[in-house]
Amino acid sequence: MTILIPVRRALLRDIPAGVWALGFVSLLMDISSEMIHALLPIYLLTVINVSPLAIGAFEGVAESTASTAKVFSGVLSDWLGNRKALAAIGYGLAAFTRPIFPLAPTIGWLAAARFVDRAGKGIRGAPRDALVADISPPQLRGASFGLRQSLDTIGSFLGPLIAIALMWSTGNNFRAVFWVAVIPAFMSFALVLTAVREPNRAKSLQLEGVSRRPRFELRRLGAPTLWVAAVAAVFALARFSEAFLVLRGQSIGLSPMLAPATLVFMNIAYSASALPVGILSDRFGRVTILMIGLLLLTLADVVLAVATSVIGVGAGVALWGLHMGFTQGMLATLVADTAPPELRGTAFGLFHLVTGAATLLASVIAGALWQMAGPEGAFLAGAAFALLTLAGLLPVRRRMDSVGLALALTVKTFCS
Repeated sequence: MTILIPVRRALLRDIPAGVWALGFVSLLMDISSEMIHALLPIYLLTVINVSPLAIGAFEGVAESTASTAKVFSGVLSDWLGNRKALAAIGYGLAAFTRPIFPLAPTIGWLAAARFVDRAGKGIRGAPRDALVADISPPQLRGASFGLRQSLDTIGSFLGPLIAIALMWSTGNNFRAVFWVAVIPAFMSFALVLTAVREPNRAKSLQLEGVSRRPRFELRRLGAPTLWVAAVAAVFALARFSEAFLVLRGQSIGLSPMLAPATLVFMNIAYSASALPVGILSDRFGRVTILMIGLLLLTLADVVLAVATSVIGVGAGVALWGLHMGFTQGMLATLVADTAPPELRGTAFGLFHLVTGAATLLASVIAGALWQMAGPEGAFLAGAAFALLTLAGLLPVRRRMDSVGLALALTVKTFCS
């Protein structure tokens, strides 16, 4: 990698307060979400009696719903020039669906609740990411996305930890845990309403040399942004829903109370790596880090395929978490780097749409392979696809590096 992006040292105090606020909004909502989602696969399998294939389809449809909604909310946030309002609507929808999970008597009710919850995630996702890009100085963009992702992921491992403690204290009462998950969801909604401030976007666009009102033509996003979306879609095919990590834990003998610990280990590794990796990417570029992430995913899949003990599964999910830290913030930062400032919401919407569609396909395939060949078949197939994705990224690397060079020159001009 020959691209060196000239940035000053990324210190936590330099990251804007708005990014911190959005990070804590994400943290609280993820505590709520993961308290439910860490238990939901086992709840569906053991209480509602659905198959692994159905769980894969259930999770894939839920996530693709979120991704589809992100397109429309992203475009709308560009057109209205108000990202906070749409983000607040998304967080509000998620909060108000939480009571349905403990009350739902059938799979139909759970599917509806999950659908609306993920629609809320979709509505808030692209405007929130575009808002981070609007707030962040270009020379701290990787660190800003890394911080938000890190705080978000801290919530992702606190949620399962709380779920485990509550399952222990309530005698494996799933519905009691689902009721407690309502509280942080409403706290998140209140925080986004009171602590997040919309920047003066017209002034920001003027500073970035943009004066025209956005028009929604795909070609206006530009080839670099479309390349990032294509790479992200192929990348998403190499990984599937984290619900299968929970099922892997159960497959080697973890009880329903302890199976969510797989997500705890994964998200500890994820949150610990996201911010340092984001800071490094501001100095050394994004593409090499993405390639390291693919190697980590390949290793994680192999370890999870052959693991026969709790230690083996723990090592596999920790490697999975590291791969997330090396990739998810990088892909979002690349979208922010390459998209026209006036169309950032649209760009993030497209990014989430293609990755969501790929995640749906990957999750359904993983569920089918699990049902036919067991967890070994599902994870070994994931490893093979990760290696194919890495091979496909190599010829694109030069094109993506040219994007990094253009960004470096822009940041250098901006900072001089």
